[in-house]
Amino acid sequence: MRALQLCLLVVLGFFPAVFALHESEAGVVDWHKPLIGVPLTYSHSLSPTLHRFSAGRLRKSTQSIILTATEANVLAAVNPVDGELVWRFAFEPEDPIVSYRAHGDVVCVLSGPGGSTFRTFETANGNLIAERRLHKPSFGRLFEPVDLGVHMSFVDSNFTNLSPTTDLFVLTDGYTVRRLDSGSGRIKWEWSAEDQGSLVVYSRIARTSSAVYVIGLAKSFASYTLHVHALSPSTGEVISNAHIPSSIYNGLTDFLLISDATKEDDTPHIVWLEKGSMRHIMLTPQLNEKSLVIKGVTYKSILNIGLNERGYFVALKDDGAARVMRIDAEGTRVNPAFEFPESESSDRYSDSLYAGGLDKDGIPHIGRVYWTHVFQTAGAQIFSPLSAHGKGMITGFTFPFATNLHGIIHHIAFDAAQPAETVVLGRFVLTTGTGAVQLWQQDKVQWTREESLSEIKVTEMIELPEKKTVTSHINVENETMSARLSRQLLDMKFPSYLISFVKRFATGSYASVSTSAAAEGDSAESLFRDEFGFRKVIVAATGRGNVFGIDSGNGAILWSRILGLGVAAERGGHHVPFKMFVTKTVSDGETPRVALVTQRLSKSGLVDAVVFNLDALTGEDVLGKSSTHDVLNGEEVVPGEILDVFMLENDRTIVLVDKYLQIHLYPDNKETRTTFESLASKLHFPLKATDRILGHQISPKPRAISGKFNAYSTWTMALPAGEEILSQFSPPSEPIASFGKVLGDRRTLYKYLNPAITGLITTSRGTEQPTCGLYVVDGGKGTVLYHAVLPSVNGACNIKAAMAENWLVYIYYDDEISSAVQAKGYRAVSVEFYEGKQINDKTRSSEASIYSNTSANVQIYQQGFVFPYEVTTMTTSKTKFGIATKDLIVANRRGQIQTLPRRIFDPRRPKGKPTTEEQEEMLFQYDPLIPDDSRRVISHNYKFARIDRIITSPAVLESTSLVFAYGLDLFSSRIAPSKTFDVLNENFNKAQLVLTIGGLAAAIMIARPRVKRKRLMERWYHSQ
Repeated sequence: MRALQLCLLVVLGFFPAVFALHESEAGVVDWHKPLIGVPLTYSHSLSPTLHRFSAGRLRKSTQSIILTATEANVLAAVNPVDGELVWRFAFEPEDPIVSYRAHGDVVCVLSGPGGSTFRTFETANGNLIAERRLHKPSFGRLFEPVDLGVHMSFVDSNFTNLSPTTDLFVLTDGYTVRRLDSGSGRIKWEWSAEDQGSLVVYSRIARTSSAVYVIGLAKSFASYTLHVHALSPSTGEVISNAHIPSSIYNGLTDFLLISDATKEDDTPHIVWLEKGSMRHIMLTPQLNEKSLVIKGVTYKSILNIGLNERGYFVALKDDGAARVMRIDAEGTRVNPAFEFPESESSDRYSDSLYAGGLDKDGIPHIGRVYWTHVFQTAGAQIFSPLSAHGKGMITGFTFPFATNLHGIIHHIAFDAAQPAETVVLGRFVLTTGTGAVQLWQQDKVQWTREESLSEIKVTEMIELPEKKTVTSHINVENETMSARLSRQLLDMKFPSYLISFVKRFATGSYASVSTSAAAEGDSAESLFRDEFGFRKVIVAATGRGNVFGIDSGNGAILWSRILGLGVAAERGGHHVPFKMFVTKTVSDGETPRVALVTQRLSKSGLVDAVVFNLDALTGEDVLGKSSTHDVLNGEEVVPGEILDVFMLENDRTIVLVDKYLQIHLYPDNKETRTTFESLASKLHFPLKATDRILGHQISPKPRAISGKFNAYSTWTMALPAGEEILSQFSPPSEPIASFGKVLGDRRTLYKYLNPAITGLITTSRGTEQPTCGLYVVDGGKGTVLYHAVLPSVNGACNIKAAMAENWLVYIYYDDEISSAVQAKGYRAVSVEFYEGKQINDKTRSSEASIYSNTSANVQIYQQGFVFPYEVTTMTTSKTKFGIATKDLIVANRRGQIQTLPRRIFDPRRPKGKPTTEEQEEMLFQYDPLIPDDSRRVISHNYKFARIDRIITSPAVLESTSLVFAYGLDLFSSRIAPSKTFDVLNENFNKAQLVLTIGGLAAAIMIARPRVKRKRLMERWYHSQ
């Protein structure tokens, strides 16, 4: 027997104790998509441009980059080769970008009111070189558009200059010009116009070796007139000034400043439109030239195509035909150089977009892009004025732009390559109406960035179905036993399953919680749930009128749809997403579906509520009203504005409340109306106004005339005079595993779980001392359960709050110092609500009627903490059954997402040493400072520019919560607040366990006959 045991131990000793391998989970269980925002396109000083600069160790090669300012107030650089983000700089909301200018290896930016701040960045990597405050932002003049009154012009006219310390002339505030060193921001001289209080606004700078020209417009009764100052480039002294006789109707678009910086004797020209005729004047230091008229043609507009410092621009004739204009060889006149064929206005084509660009040799080219309604495709033309021995050459092609996915083209940026004298290859950067940025090289799209994802308004995480074996057989009842066994073995893929099992057993390669949830392929056929339910579809609706399906496993876009405008398509309009609901889940045995409720705002002023019903896996129209290759059509439910929308959980009927308090149902049929009528009298909901919140109930019967149910007010909670509601929040609807907390002395605190509870954040600006407020209100009867008065910082109330079950956390900034030991900083307050007036009181708050006298009996425990940083948004974790403990998930201003356990926020933490009973409750001593534990940063080394909201969703594993954060960046990860208690550790040696059990079973089988013989012999001996 001992020999057998020794052999067994020797055999088991050959197997290692641990099979698992450890590696970083960063980039495996999470992903990060940095975005830049939708590019600004209304001004050439802010819109996308293709900029070429020197690269390489010896600076002998060149590299191009896409620069743009965006609606997210970001200056960004994108690699034109693959569309990846090279660098970005996010400006503060109070410091908007007003102009940027790239020159060689530097990018200069003006931001703030009137261009109050000047910054210089390295083109290649975005490193900040210099920053200087030019004037106080509060003194800046607010113009519309924001780039009016600001301009930059580099002293060096050589576009290939490599020096990062090039000087430039900067116009700010519409009347001040400075000469700055771009490398340090040092001011060399400054000039301000004497007529600052007049109606003259200076908006352009032109420089030559002999003078700096500052051009402005003065508003007269019906038009604008030109004013020019000539300054000394070295000292800023005024050489001369002049009033140029002119009558410009539109001061923003009807005048242009052009020059040819490639010439040593560069002479700038001002070009403007005056009653349909084009005029221009040459600028000299004495400002004594006279304006000239370009005769013979009537023009309606002139366009800056980005080549104004190369002497080129585009002018549109009255019929829409586009002419390329340029300064002649002598530099004295502006003449037509070329007219694009078939560019006049026509029903066959859309309005054309024009842009200029340079090739690597600095040769200018001009591109045109338009849409052909006949062939339903996009067309492009490229005019190369210096090709064909200086005679000029035009080339063209069409490209398959998907207008059903990306809307219409709003802006183009352009550059070209000319590998041969008669070959010109164009590269276009398109910005579309849906916020997409694309690069097309000739007729091939190279990449697409969906920047509208930086403007997500509503989103839901949808559970995927399990992967099932698809079988196809007929006449199953008549199958023989052998045929049925063979079929079932094939259906379960038995041979491959057995091979896979042996392989997993031999290698230990089992699925684990640290493996990626991403699957191969992104088609609908491959959308199945993984082993632990970590993979879901994120359905997100943006403010640009499109909806996306995103794979939560890797961030890939599965599908996208444009929301159709319906009857508002002719006049134009847009959709504002209101709410999104999951109307079908995999638990219903059907394909998951979502309903998106939007407010459609027409340009005519009409407002309608529209519902879009989508298949969450494919984006298909569930109602079949629109095809896959068309815009998504919705159903107009409410002909007017809506105040609130909610969904009945029992039958998933969507209830919409319009501004007249009429109730609209979706879907609206006999079944839903019957169900709603049975529930109507039990429904209570609050609606917020500016200075009050009103509770509403629904009439039990519909009105006879309209057939609609109506809501009526049942209570009003008016705020104090001068106080207004800023935002409203409510706890999420989620499973609750524990309805109470058992104390160390075996008494119980029962959680206050009123489903009608709602929270308000308010501000009081009309008082001498502005304050902020936070209310927790019973939405069923209007009782104020909790109220806190908080300090206001510079009149703003930046309070972040999150609520789950009976737990409320809010964070605010406290700038008041009431004692010598107190300091300014961020404060966190944790509040817990329990039923009754004392321990062991039970009022069944989750089921109580609004008429119950005990529904307002609440015990409140609260505690304050010092929080280490500013928070931009926060939420709590969510699990399938609510068993796992909750974590608070916060996004901070340092560009991180961090989780904090609920235990440290327990308001019942003792001030002194915990007693035995408190230790049984897992309470530990109170510490006012919340620790900043870097180990709990789930975003790892990712840096976020801005996170607006975080949502959580349960996985199949009870221990795990899925996290999706969005704003200027997209981020997805998963957390286990109570650790992965429902999964074996990855280091657990499954093979050794199986072999141990098998070895023990074999030992028992071998030892059993010997034991039986031994017992039999013992009986013989005892019987004798």
